[in-house]
Amino acid sequence: MYSARRIALGLLAAAAVAHAADAASDVTQLNKETFEDFIKTNDLVLAEFFAPWCGHCKALAPEYEEAATQLKDKNIKLAKVDCTEESELCQSYGVEGYPTLKVFRGPENITPYGGQRKAASITSYMIKQSLPAVSVLTSETLEDFKGTDKVVVVAYIDASDKTNNETFTKAAESLRDSFPFGASNDAALAEAEGVTAPAIVLYKQFDEGKAVFTEKFEDEAIKSFVKVASTPLIGEVGPDTYSSYMSAGIPLAYIFSETAEERKELGDALKPLAEKYKGKINFATIDAKAFGAHAGNLNLPTDKFPSFAIQETVKNQKFPFSVEKEITLEAITSFVEDFDAGKIEPSVKSEPIPETQEGPVTVVVGKSYEDIVLDDTKDVLIEFYAPWCGHCKALAPKYETLASLYGESEWKDKVVIAKIDATTNDVPDEIQGFPTIKLYPAGAKSNPVDYSGSRTIEDLIKFVKENGKYGAEVSEKAEEETPVAPAASSSSSSSSGSGDGGSTSTSTSSEAAKASDVHDEL
Repeated sequence: MYSARRIALGLLAAAAVAHAADAASDVTQLNKETFEDFIKTNDLVLAEFFAPWCGHCKALAPEYEEAATQLKDKNIKLAKVDCTEESELCQSYGVEGYPTLKVFRGPENITPYGGQRKAASITSYMIKQSLPAVSVLTSETLEDFKGTDKVVVVAYIDASDKTNNETFTKAAESLRDSFPFGASNDAALAEAEGVTAPAIVLYKQFDEGKAVFTEKFEDEAIKSFVKVASTPLIGEVGPDTYSSYMSAGIPLAYIFSETAEERKELGDALKPLAEKYKGKINFATIDAKAFGAHAGNLNLPTDKFPSFAIQETVKNQKFPFSVEKEITLEAITSFVEDFDAGKIEPSVKSEPIPETQEGPVTVVVGKSYEDIVLDDTKDVLIEFYAPWCGHCKALAPKYETLASLYGESEWKDKVVIAKIDATTNDVPDEIQGFPTIKLYPAGAKSNPVDYSGSRTIEDLIKFVKENGKYGAEVSEKAEEETPVAPAASSSSSSSSGSGDGGSTSTSTSSEAAKASDVHDEL
């Protein structure tokens, strides 16, 4: 039996360890009393709004601590707020999910954090935030500036060249979250760097080391140059790079392999092809031991490597190379050339198209997606679901009712309520969690509208009405109630409260609906 004294000593020891851990942290924990002063007294702060039970917050914690330590000497502060204890503070900054990260330059200048949730990415992102959009460089500061990140962009422009200075600054402003930008008007320094003003040099810690832009200074041309030149010839797909490849706007060619040696060998073999298609198709290796399951998303086997596939990132189309064929420069060149020429049909993972639609919700599969969802004459509300998703199961009866209401209304030929199992069918959308609901309005299929409201029938009807082409609105059927004689105390209580028992019930129902409106992560 443990004595009370031993238990007390144990608790004190645990508290001391916790206190020591907190004291050693370079992340400052804030509350409503300390938050405003902290933001006012520090020029640049990254604040994390979190909940202790949040799995993504727990995964972020060590990365966030490491970044805080790396940024401490640069006087860039990292802070955190526990939203389970500071709900009012979190709500005042529009926090709707966890973790939410925001960059503060004083209490009035607040922007969302746009980087990855890894220490290196957080550090890199915040260093860029600490710099001006364009840093003025000299021969004494250029070399240090080159080392601030893996990629930096420097313009060499005459001081009197106002037009090109303004154009470069505009491009730098739009890309400052991704790259550090600098400029120099020192002609001798430009000559030493092998260029003549006006010119832009992108310095990079990979491939050929630098790329030079000497064309006419135009905003889009500069941004295009930076985007292409900053991408490795043969990159690597991983947690830190995946989103940038997906947002690049051009296809991505994956090289799957289980060993670093084989990935390097295959990458080197395909470099001539990557050079030929630079700016048109990105090429990258991917560790099949760590991320082999992603091969299945590209309609490749998940147990046979090496393998190769191209993903059309804009339309989310997949073009797998046969795993029965050897990956050689000749074979992949032929495959890529046929892809580029439009000679290869995308691989579509699909359940069989239903012979008949049973039930009010229209069932969509991969091979019927275009015919149903992209029918330009109809407003189509579609739910992307997974069979194992608990939130999807909770939504199902309400979604069925919604479909029935529209199916039995004057809008039955104008509005479609649909669903698709996104785990067994290819879809052209990037789905981050389940359920995901989108509206594809008639006449505007290229601009679907994401639904982020409460999953109530009333709110879904309002969403279809406000975002669809036809403004289609239906009314919920009133439920029949069995009248009962209220107890005297209940009646008295109701009279002294809101005066409308129905409104209290509706409010509670609405709050319950909002509380359940979260996603099951992929």
